Amino acid sequence: MALFSRIRSSTTATCFRLRHFSILSPDSSTPLTSHQKSRAALSLLKSEQNPDRILEICRAASLTPLYHLDRISFSTAISKLSEGNHFQSIDTFLHELRSRPDLKNERFASHSLILYGQAKMLNHALKAFDDFHNEGLCNSAKSLKALLVAAILSKDYKEAKRIFVEFPKRYGIEPDLETYNTAIKALCESGSSSSVYSILVDMKSKGVKPNATTFGTLLSGFYQEEKYEDVGKVLNLMKEHGIPVGVSTYNIRIRSLCMLKKSNEAKALLDGMLSKGIKPNSITYNNLIYGFCMEGNLEEAKKLFKSMVKGGLEPDSHCYFTLAYFLCQGRDFEEALRICKESMEKNWFPNFSTMKSLVNGLASISKVDEAKELIQNIKEKFSKNADMWDEIEKGLPQ
Repeated sequence: MALFSRIRSSTTATCFRLRHFSILSPDSSTPLTSHQKSRAALSLLKSEQNPDRILEICRAASLTPLYHLDRISFSTAISKLSEGNHFQSIDTFLHELRSRPDLKNERFASHSLILYGQAKMLNHALKAFDDFHNEGLCNSAKSLKALLVAAILSKDYKEAKRIFVEFPKRYGIEPDLETYNTAIKALCESGSSSSVYSILVDMKSKGVKPNATTFGTLLSGFYQEEKYEDVGKVLNLMKEHGIPVGVSTYNIRIRSLCMLKKSNEAKALLDGMLSKGIKPNSITYNNLIYGFCMEGNLEEAKKLFKSMVKGGLEPDSHCYFTLAYFLCQGRDFEEALRICKESMEKNWFPNFSTMKSLVNGLASISKVDEAKELIQNIKEKFSKNADMWDEIEKGLPQ
């Protein structure tokens, strides 16, 4: 079944593939499979800037929102086009895709609304929603949620509120839990978290039960607005609705406090978790490590990293990269080197600027041999950048 689902049946799409496959594999005479086309398209799109070529690559791959790689390719293409202010090309392309028989469904309709939102083209998303509704493709809560997401991506929170208030009645669509949660996200991001209380009342009247996501979003909103009394109210509401305050809720609170540069308060929450027998996870520690690094408290960040590993939790690449970067900023180059080596053993290499900072930092504390060894490791991993690292190595003290 999975094999057959991967076959894109559209005659139009097949024609596109036959006409354009060479751009995806110019050195091959063998036609690519759908998966190979998806991978080739994404690889090309990451480095392509020419708007015509971007569209040609997308057409050649016959992208569809059904598949994860294709959704990434769509997003990459729209980002490149919008960054270059090629908005007409975006509209033309998304209109063109509507003619493909395999894309005449709600899945594509909803995804195209989100792509318009990503490009900050909300007026086009609103027009498309109306068109799709008339074609029978946007008649459910799923497409209404997609339009709300488009408004959020466009940072047009006023329009998001209007959509949520007016569109259910206008188009005969009953919001579901995900739609409510998306509307709540819009209100919280816009600094109007208190307005969510009335939405909770509406949900109750419609028989829609809020979940952990509902309250997690609301907690983030009140923290962002520094309304700590309301944070307490939300925690009480969770108890009333039988939603446990577990590690996910604590992680939201800890992240929010760290974003406010209140990492000591966040650390107190970690202590509270442990005293209640709630086991933190790697996300808990990642948030705290980032928070203390942002506040310049590298000693506490290093302690938390050690506690994390000692507790049997595995740091992810982001955690390593965060520590390496801030340790370099704090001129703790020996510890940064240790963290980088551990990260590289897992095949996670920090970015160029961090590694260059570390190399130069090691040289500045008379650890030139360690700096050269690090350069050698990087060149072995990224041979394409060898010349650039050769130049950096030449600049080191001999």
